[in-house]
Amino acid sequence: MVSVRRYESRDLADLREICVRTGYRGTDATGVMADTAILPDAYAEPYVVHDPGLAFVADDGGAAVGYIVGTADTNAFADWFAETWLPRVAPKHAAPPEHPDNFEEAILRDLHNPARMVLPELAGYPAHLHIDLLPGYQGHGLGRRLMDAFLAELRARGVGSVHLGMDPANTGARAFYDRLGFAPIEVPGGGVYLGRSTGG
Repeated sequence: MVSVRRYESRDLADLREICVRTGYRGTDATGVMADTAILPDAYAEPYVVHDPGLAFVADDGGAAVGYIVGTADTNAFADWFAETWLPRVAPKHAAPPEHPDNFEEAILRDLHNPARMVLPELAGYPAHLHIDLLPGYQGHGLGRRLMDAFLAELRARGVGSVHLGMDPANTGARAFYDRLGFAPIEVPGGGVYLGRSTGG
């Protein structure tokens, strides 16, 4: 039986693999990207370095098969990312082009631009998250259990609302978020953002 528990440092390799295997619009980014390490360097590992207390995993007998990570304070996280995390990982990756024209270049742009996380329209939703489950473990309630653990931790910290950004092509993820009570947030200039309160 798969359990949901707090993240431990031994889970890092699994988290990075899950991020890659779900990182291309919900499917495997292997073969789509030349440098798949960009994905966990941008969207997974910095969160467990910055605030491991807000990370939870779905554990199938000793291996993580899914995770949820995030931050309680997006503005503070973006500052930390720019000042501490980006100098650590940027030398491993190419600089992004000014005008990305493929998926990998868009992820590079995100990695090198932590200010993208701070938008005035999201100010009412100070926390944000990323959640991923390997395909064979989707549709069994694990995503909801991970989300429940994450939201409970946010509530314990006095954080009242949370948002996420998503690829509109990932229709399965959108249906999942809709079921969990996330609603669209209007953000001019593109991008799909959803938010909800951390309450029940």
